[in-house]
Amino acid sequence: MELEELCGGRGRVKVLRALLRDGHATVTRLARETGLNHSRLLQHLRALQKLGILEERRYGRIRLYELNYKDPRVGALREAFELLEKL
Repeated sequence: MELEELCGGRGRVKVLRALLRDGHATVTRLARETGLNHSRLLQHLRALQKLGILEERRYGRIRLYELNYKDPRVGALREAFELLEKL
């Protein structure tokens, strides 16, 4: 997997940063926090799900997205984001 595929631009980085900070979020909250429109946000979420980085849980009509902490790439992402924020 290429780093570019995982990060996929500023929008995806914003999504990853929000999920790394909070652990999980709904689509509405992610859209508000990232400033992405609904359709673009869903594209990023689907791409991250396809990579196995993200899991979706449904509670009726509510979709909750959370990082897949079983995947070692999520831990590496967390470390990388923490390191970059310290710079």
